[in-house]
Amino acid sequence: MKTSEFDYSLPPELIAQTPIEPRDHSRLMVLCRHDNSIEHHRFFEIAEYLRCGDILVLNNSQVIPARLKGHRESGGKVELLLLRRREGGIWETLARPARRVRIGDKIEITHGEGQELAENSTWGEVLDGGEAGLRVIQFADEAKLERLGEIPLPPYIHVPLADPERYQTVYAKAKGSVAAPTAGLHFTPQLLDRLREKGVELAFVTLHVGLDSFRPIRTDDPQEHKMHREYGELDEQAAAKLSTAKAEGRRIICGGTTTVRVLEQAAIMEGEDLKPFKGWVNLFILPGHRFRMVDGLITNFHLPRSTLLMLVCAFASKELINRAYQEATKVGYRFYSYGDAMLIL
Repeated sequence: MKTSEFDYSLPPELIAQTPIEPRDHSRLMVLCRHDNSIEHHRFFEIAEYLRCGDILVLNNSQVIPARLKGHRESGGKVELLLLRRREGGIWETLARPARRVRIGDKIEITHGEGQELAENSTWGEVLDGGEAGLRVIQFADEAKLERLGEIPLPPYIHVPLADPERYQTVYAKAKGSVAAPTAGLHFTPQLLDRLREKGVELAFVTLHVGLDSFRPIRTDDPQEHKMHREYGELDEQAAAKLSTAKAEGRRIICGGTTTVRVLEQAAIMEGEDLKPFKGWVNLFILPGHRFRMVDGLITNFHLPRSTLLMLVCAFASKELINRAYQEATKVGYRFYSYGDAMLIL
C-alpha cells in the first residue's frame, strides 16, 4: 500500500467555499456496501435510511477561536494556531513563519487597531520547538485568548467566514477543536428531532480535531506517517447505550470520522462492552482495519492523500470509494469542509 494510491485530481471549482443554506439541503451520496450501489439524494432525506433502534453517534466538540495574530518583540508578524492545551497557560501551537519563531522569543498577541490595541493583547513566550512548525508557547493571560483569536478555516477556503456559528455544528458543546467535525455541519435541530421521532437514538462523544485535519500524508508508506494525538471523551451514558445496542444487534451510525476513531479506539481497549474513556486518541485507521463498533458512516468528501480518506476506504473498500469520488466529480458534488455528504451503509 502506497500513499500515492489515495491521490486523485479535483477541479478547484468543486472545493466548496461557502456552506449550503439551509444546512440539510446539501447533496447526499448513499453507498451500500453489500451491493456496491450508489444513490443520489439531499441530506434531509437521510431519515429514510436510518431506522428505529439505530444509534447515531455525533461529536459535540466546539471549534475554538484558535488562530492568533501578533508580532515578535524583536519585530516581524507571526500567526499561531492553537493545537493542544497543557497546564499553566501552555499550548502546543503551529507557528507561521516558523523559521522566525525561536525558543525564547516573546510574541505579543493583538486584536484591533489604535486605542484597542493596548487593551486587547497578551504576551506569549516560546518554550520549545518541534518539526513542521510546531512551537510550545506559554501565554501570560490565557483567559484573553478566546477574545483575541479568530475561528480558523482550512487553507483551501478563501472566502471569509461571515457567521462564526456556521462553522459549528448545532450541537457543539465542548470547546477544543481547531477545525469543525464537518460531517455534523449538515444537521439541523429539526432534522435531529425527526430522527428522534422515528426512534433513532442519539449519543454524543467528544474528539477535539487537531493538526492532522490540515496535513496530507508526506511519506510514501502511509504506515510511516505519525498520527498526532487528539483529546477524546466517551462518557458513561454513551458507553452504556452503545454497548447495549451492540449486544442487541442494533446499528451504530457514526456522524463523522472523528466519532469512528473514538469508538474504535475505545473498542480496541475494552472490547464491545465499552467503558467510559477520557484521554488521547491517536488511532490511524487504514485499509485492513477490523471495525468493531461501526455499522454506518456519515462523512464528507476528503482531501487526497489524507488520513480521513484512508479511513473511509478502510470502511467502504478502496474500489467503492474510488468509484464514488469519480461519480461525485462527474456530477458536480461539492468537496471538503463546506461540501456535500456521503452515507455509507
